[in-house]
Amino acid sequence: MTQAPFRPFETLIDRDRALAVLQQATAGADDGELFLERTRSEVLSFDDGRVRTASYDASEGFGLRAVRGEAAGYAHSTEISEAALKRAAETARLAVADGGGVLADPPQATNRRLYTDADPMAEATFGVKLDTLREIDAFARGLDPRVVQVTATLAASLQEVFILRPDGMLLSDIRPMTRLNVAVIVEENGRRESGSHGGGGRRGLAGLIDRTDWEATASEALRIALVNLNAEPAPAGVMDVVLGPGWPGVLLHEAVGHGLEGDFNRKGSSAFAGLMGQRIAAPGVTVVDDGTIPDRRGSITFDDEGTQSGRTVLIEDGILVGLMQDRQNARLMGVAPTGNGRRESFAHPPMPRMTNTYMLSGAADPADIVADLKDGIYAVGFGGGQVDITNGKFVFSCTEAYRVKDGKVGTPVKGATLIGDGPTALQKIRAIGNDMALDPGIGNCGKQGQWVPVGVGQPTLMIGGLTVGGAGT
Repeated sequence: MTQAPFRPFETLIDRDRALAVLQQATAGADDGELFLERTRSEVLSFDDGRVRTASYDASEGFGLRAVRGEAAGYAHSTEISEAALKRAAETARLAVADGGGVLADPPQATNRRLYTDADPMAEATFGVKLDTLREIDAFARGLDPRVVQVTATLAASLQEVFILRPDGMLLSDIRPMTRLNVAVIVEENGRRESGSHGGGGRRGLAGLIDRTDWEATASEALRIALVNLNAEPAPAGVMDVVLGPGWPGVLLHEAVGHGLEGDFNRKGSSAFAGLMGQRIAAPGVTVVDDGTIPDRRGSITFDDEGTQSGRTVLIEDGILVGLMQDRQNARLMGVAPTGNGRRESFAHPPMPRMTNTYMLSGAADPADIVADLKDGIYAVGFGGGQVDITNGKFVFSCTEAYRVKDGKVGTPVKGATLIGDGPTALQKIRAIGNDMALDPGIGNCGKQGQWVPVGVGQPTLMIGGLTVGGAGT
């Protein structure tokens, strides 16, 4: 399905009139903008030999914001019209009160392109997409007779964004997103285990529906399921842990990343508040947030306030040197915005959020790191996790992990959870591998009820003295 491009100022509302309403709403404010968006998405899911989901969604609307000091007035509507805009302006204006603010300088415009603007949903017909999912199902079942269920999901979306600022600057971006995920359940002697794998990013569907690509995805999902089929109960206790490269960076994202967002630090609620310039991690630990990596899930040409995305060094050789900032918190903290002002949709105000957050490589050979593990866990896959921003305490469940004794990777273990806190874990990093990898493009991040796509990554790491929760001893 091909649709005409989103052109709100040509078909829905006059640009000059919209600007006049925005200027009235932000008179005497420090900042503000009109954010207009249209998003279309589709999801196809083939489960247990039949179509489970075939959905298509479309939404459009605007959000108008006026910022004064620490206050922000925000109103949104699914109706893009001058009348709706005026009603929203009355609400947003309440945050400005009697004014007195000086409008912040506008962001710098950019013509940089980090991803295609083609509609991924139009790259293949419904029939081709459905046939691909059927083929994935048949392929996975044919790999091993122990496969009893296969779920294959193909998702694609296109977000079209316009940002109008009170000074008249107008920015626009077209943001594609695709993802393929395969989940497999295997059974042997009455025991069932599962495994899943997927990938995607801000790119077209062509690669994901290519047979070579999805065969590798399905094979990896089956491999993980078979590993878990032979897993023993995980041990419990305090022990050293080696984390694999790539997706295990989700632990870093949760335990450290959220604590380095500007709003939590400005308000003093982060475990890292007030530690700028101080050592917060072991020597050699360098962590960056980079929204400029082409085609990556967490990348954005500019953020949802109009600031160019950038590469922000957060921790350099163990020293806290930077934070992720939106415009409001950056101004209140006397620093520059970093291009991290993000929102889920037009119905949500922006806030500091991560893009692609990862740790840089070190010098150690990953094999040597594992060989140095005397008694612990080697975790290469993670599921869900939770973190308390105020103290950095986290709990993460492992989807693929192994027992290691005297440097030898042994039996896979099931039910392992890693428990600790970000500040302490950073200090206990004992070895950093030379194999930094980014995740395959599957991450979503939640904060205050808003979800945005993100990327994570890291090299192989050894962390000393994490608490491992499990069923064994």
